Order: sequence, then structure tokens, then C-alpha cells
Amino acid sequence: MNGALLRSLTPGVLAVLVRRGADFAAAEDAVQDALVEAVRSWPADPPRDAKGWLVTVAWRKFLDARRADTARRRREDLVDQEPEPGPAPAADDTLQLYFLCAHPSLTPSSAVALTLRAVGGLTTRQIARAYLVPEATMAQRISRAKRTVSGVRLDRPGDVATVLRVLYLVFNEGYSGDIDLAAEAIRLTRQLAAVIDHPEVAGLLALMLLHHARRAARTAPDGSLVPLAEQDRTQWDTKAITEGVAILQAALARDRLGEFQAQAAIAALHADAPRAEETDWVQIVEWYDELAGLTGSPVVRLNRAVAVGEADGPRAGLAALAELDESLPRHAAVAAYLHERDGDLTAAARLYAEAAHKAPNLAERDYLTRQAARLNARR
Repeated sequence: MNGALLRSLTPGVLAVLVRRGADFAAAEDAVQDALVEAVRSWPADPPRDAKGWLVTVAWRKFLDARRADTARRRREDLVDQEPEPGPAPAADDTLQLYFLCAHPSLTPSSAVALTLRAVGGLTTRQIARAYLVPEATMAQRISRAKRTVSGVRLDRPGDVATVLRVLYLVFNEGYSGDIDLAAEAIRLTRQLAAVIDHPEVAGLLALMLLHHARRAARTAPDGSLVPLAEQDRTQWDTKAITEGVAILQAALARDRLGEFQAQAAIAALHADAPRAEETDWVQIVEWYDELAGLTGSPVVRLNRAVAVGEADGPRAGLAALAELDESLPRHAAVAAYLHERDGDLTAAARLYAEAAHKAPNLAERDYLTRQAARLNARR
């Protein structure tokens, strides 16, 4: 049984049921039942039209469930409306499904979980393992999300920006358990790019590919973090970089700049440098200026301060940093790096230790602790 095939067909089948009038929660349950039936029967008798088979079986599962309801008149109407078995419709409703799963009434965590389940075709157990939470907890989260969007009818265009934000959240979770969420996010973004012609969708896909290309070099054999400047660039995936740059160039050529395109442009400049010393920091600062104008994000300005420190020297970077709130995440880490570049090892060691205390994960905490210890030893 080809699990990847089933996962790729899941969103289209679910979208067909929703378009026919099934509420989201019941439709999703019916599709899951159809997938179970496919796993059981396809090895011995594979269908010629896999999607059509799943649509037919899922619709029948949905009707079976409805027949158990007390709403007799509605049930009979649905039975009368049952389409004849045959090939699945050519229309692709996947885009509507993306919009539904990223509905503004959902919290970000619920939107991510529902997207992975309904669009990604992952099981509740797989999603729970990826997020390192109990399966029962994830099941409750998904059930609440399904109830929230049940009955929602998308009678106007969905918000592409919200969908992209959800996919970006999935990508940033990276890898844990038996599901590679970064790779899953790339797969889903590719799927989205196939059904919508939007430069920011292309920008996000390019950004993901360019970041993911560095994955093998990002950690040492012992699991410790390797900063960008120290990574072995021969380990970078040149095929992914080439694809990401090509997608980005095509998006930028449309002259509809968005934040994901700007972020991808910064990543492309890093990828273009054969050595860290050859990075075009001046251009990177210019792209951060564009990104700050698009987003107004203090985190963008924090990253810009690092780039300014590389382009114009650590004093200039510290001046840019002084304009920002010290409570920003990773502010102390940036300050430590710039103070070290400026030769103030005492302040840098203190700030590295402070940043380690505030680090959001164990790998980052360990890296910053080692940096503090290294400078303290030099002193």
C-alpha cells in the first residue's frame, strides 16, 4: 500500500465531500474511514481511479453515518442526491480546504493540527508524536478545530496570508518523532503552489527550500548546533538551492514583493556565498530594510542589526540594536555576538550566559552556554 499516494489524495477527496454539502467534521471522519478501507482492500484489488474510488467510498460512509441520525428528511435528500459511481471530478477544491483549515476562528496551533490532518493526510498519532504531546491531547485539539469549522461556508476568497502563516509554522517545527514536519510543510506548499498562482506562495516555497538545503550542516554529530558561519557548505543541498533560487527569481520578476519573497532573497544571498567571508552583507541589509518596511516586525530589525554589524562593523550593529527593546527574544544573544566582535569579551560572556538562560530550546541553550564558557576561559 502506497501511503504517500493516500496522503496526496486525502485533501482532494475531503474537499469534494465538503463541496457536496457535508459538514467538515463528518466529511473528515468519512474520509478517514475510506482510507482504512483502502488500506484493507487495495493490495488485493487496486482501483483504476484511486481518487474516484475514495470519493465514492467516503461519500457512502458519510451517508451511512447520516442514516443513523434522526433528521429523516435531510437524510433522504442526501440519499437522493448520491452521484453515480465514476471518475472523480476534474475540479480541484484543495485550495478551499487550505482556507478552511486556516480559518481565522482557529488558534494557530489548532489550524496547524487541522491542516496536517485534513490536507496533509497524517494520522492523529503521527501529529501527536511530531509535536511531542499525548495522542489524546492532539485528538481533542483536532476535534475542537473540526467542530469550529463545521458549518463554515467559504462564500468569499480565503486569506492566502493566513494559509501561508500556518504552513510556515509547520515548517519551523522542523523534525521530531517519525514525521519530518519541515519536509511535510514543503510538500504541502508545493501542493498549494499547484492550485494557486500567487508570488508569495512561491516565495514561501523558495524560502523553505533554501533553509531546508542547509539542514545536514546545521548540527554536529553530537547533536549540537552549528552556526551558519561555521557550517560545512559542501553538505548543503545544491539541488534544493538551485530550485529555490529559480522559484524566487520567477516570483520577484512579477514585482509584487511580499515578506516571504524578501526572506527568501536573504536566504538566497547566504546560499550564494561559497564561504561565510564572501557573504554580501550590504545586499542583505538592503533586503532587511525591505522586510522591515513590509512587516514592521521588531524581530526583523533584530536580525537586521546582526547584518549591519557584519556590513558596517560591530559598533554600527550595536547602535542599531540599541534602538530595540531588550525584552525581544534572542536580544541578549545578538548583543553578545556583537560585543564579542567589538572586543568586549567581559560583556559578551555575561550576555551569552543571560541568553542561555532565556533560550527557547535545549540545543540553543547548550550552544550559548558553551559560548559563554569559551569567552570566560579566554579571559
